[in-house]
Amino acid sequence: MKERNKFSKWFRSLQTRSSLALLITAAIFVQLSGAIQYFYARNGIRKAVQQQARTEIQVRNLEIQNVVTNVETAVNNMQLILNWSVDNPEGIYGVLETIIRTNPTITGCAIAFEPGYYPDKGRWFEPFAGRDENGNIVHRQIGSQEHDYFNAEWYKVSRETDSASWTEPYFDDAGSKALVCSYTMPVYDSKGRRAGTFCSDVSLDFIIDLFGAKNSAYTYLASRTGHLIASPDKTSVMNATLDDVANYFNDSMIDRVNAAMLAGDSGDAELHSKDGEKSYIFYAPVEGNTGWSMAIIYPDKEIYQGVRSVGRILLILTLVGFGFLIYIMWRTVRGFKKLQAVNAEKERIGGELRIASGIQMGMLPKTFPPYPDRDEVTMAGTLVPAKEVGGDLYDFYIRDEKLFFCVGDVSGKGVPASLVMAVTRSLFRTVSSHEDSPERVMKQMNNAMSEMNESSMFVTLFIGVLDLHTGRVLYCNAGHNPPVLIGKETRFIEQDSNIPVGLMPAWDYTLQDGQMESGDLLFLYTDGLTEAENTVHGQFGEERMMERLRSLGHTPHAVVDGMTEAVHTFVADAEPSDDLTMLAIQFVHPIEENEGRKSEGGGRSITLQNDVQQVPQLAAFVEEVAEGVGLNPSTAMSLNLAMEEAVVNVMNYAYPAGTQGDIDITACKTKGMLTFTITDSGTPFDPTAKSDPDITLAAEDRPIGGLGIMLVRQLMDEVLYERKDNQNILTLKKKI
Repeated sequence: MKERNKFSKWFRSLQTRSSLALLITAAIFVQLSGAIQYFYARNGIRKAVQQQARTEIQVRNLEIQNVVTNVETAVNNMQLILNWSVDNPEGIYGVLETIIRTNPTITGCAIAFEPGYYPDKGRWFEPFAGRDENGNIVHRQIGSQEHDYFNAEWYKVSRETDSASWTEPYFDDAGSKALVCSYTMPVYDSKGRRAGTFCSDVSLDFIIDLFGAKNSAYTYLASRTGHLIASPDKTSVMNATLDDVANYFNDSMIDRVNAAMLAGDSGDAELHSKDGEKSYIFYAPVEGNTGWSMAIIYPDKEIYQGVRSVGRILLILTLVGFGFLIYIMWRTVRGFKKLQAVNAEKERIGGELRIASGIQMGMLPKTFPPYPDRDEVTMAGTLVPAKEVGGDLYDFYIRDEKLFFCVGDVSGKGVPASLVMAVTRSLFRTVSSHEDSPERVMKQMNNAMSEMNESSMFVTLFIGVLDLHTGRVLYCNAGHNPPVLIGKETRFIEQDSNIPVGLMPAWDYTLQDGQMESGDLLFLYTDGLTEAENTVHGQFGEERMMERLRSLGHTPHAVVDGMTEAVHTFVADAEPSDDLTMLAIQFVHPIEENEGRKSEGGGRSITLQNDVQQVPQLAAFVEEVAEGVGLNPSTAMSLNLAMEEAVVNVMNYAYPAGTQGDIDITACKTKGMLTFTITDSGTPFDPTAKSDPDITLAAEDRPIGGLGIMLVRQLMDEVLYERKDNQNILTLKKKI
């Protein structure tokens, strides 16, 4: 019995030891598993935080860059008008008010003139325009001995650099009365002398709010001199510097980080505070020429707070670690989604821009030679936009044995310039369809575009009329590059000084004339040719252009192809800086003594094909109808513009590409109403279903399309659409 009891005790003791060993082994495995999980969780969290920091920096960088780019673009587009206003001081406040009204981002702007520039204004003259507390635009003269802007840092920097630049943030106590950062630009008079400095203020409130406290991260923005522009602690804005940030840390690494930020570098580092707490800092420069740099600091204890609890409870550590990791990954994914949304929007805009480019190029003549059944004149032309859509244009057509032609260049780039280009081309076709004198065509176009010019854009334009019987050329130049006449000698043709179209209504444009002999060639171009830059920013120039023209053959195709090759060779791999447009017109010989061909159309109905080359026939038809009902020229021009927009839209979209189709147009007058009916058998499409675009949005935020039908709605009193008997029927009505 005793032996059995001993064996039983020994067996139970063995079981106990085995169980204990098993428990210890299990505990070791649990601890080892926890340590492995801790290691991988910590490593994953670190990478996720790094990615999150980079993502937040990128997103905020895009938001700041968007505001900076909009201000730079708006101010640069107004440079010519600002220079013009120097010689016309009575219009200075009007120009400043236009800038404020059309650019909500700019809170105030002023021109700080050189000492005593206007003797009657005194030593200090700084006209200012801005918004008051109620949002109303006010203007006043703020230059004085108390506000001695000659000693202001932004004025000194502008004088030293003589170029456009962003200032250090400062409190504007005389103009905007707010913490601002200003974009400055030198202003010159008509003789090229420096007249002063243009200064546009942008409030820093949006940046201060953007860098408010978010979770555990401390985010701040520093200027090029190291002053804090924004941080979670708003009392430190412009009162603290990077040196104050360095004083918080007992680590030489912060000095290297601050130096890297001031140098415009990006990176990350590990820091230790005076209390021994560890943090991680991520920094990167703001894109553009502001010289700003931003940083995000993540405290180590905040990042790994959940993970460190694993030392007490392994299970809780695992759950908290995974939960925290999932949270960080969720934040990272959310940041990635924001970037993906931005990229997707860019792709969408890019696709619409490619479609817009096709529509825009479809408006221009592109078949050369354009009149194969005529031998009196021959032509060649090309237009290569620098972006998806551009602001250059050229056009021509023959009416009454005269060649009407034009070449133009819209100020600015992208979608706004392309819209102005389309309006300019339509106005040229409309006005010149019933007007033979180039200066009167130019004057009517200028009046129309000046009235609708809310974006302060303008067009340099050359309009010419070549008489195919005599070779006489009547022309009018509105600030455009002088064409080159290639004949017995190669020379620029004379041109008068006229302002571009759209700047000022009622301008008295001048008419000039010249003579082309048989075989002479007229070469027209935009400044995208002479100002084309190579990789070292050298320009192609007029001298190189003239030298190349003298060496090319005297045919339009030889001239256009040769100049295109010369520009491409010169530019090489450089990014195109402007649209490139060329048009060569050769007067082969006068028209033989026979009947000139007449354009089709007449009566009260006309049938056209889906070919934009037939638009002149439409213009003649509308003019005949307008004359028949006794409309004045202004109303007739509005009718012509509306009908061209509507019919060209049908020509471009009703029938599939490569398919020929008819477009029937009828006109009738009943009870004080003039009605045009446009009928086609193409694809069902209701243009009236398109809502008007929001033209107050910036160019990159505005959806493509809708401007054409909006113009038609504004010009006509009623626009109706119906689909009947497999036909699109668009009805336009005008009260007379």
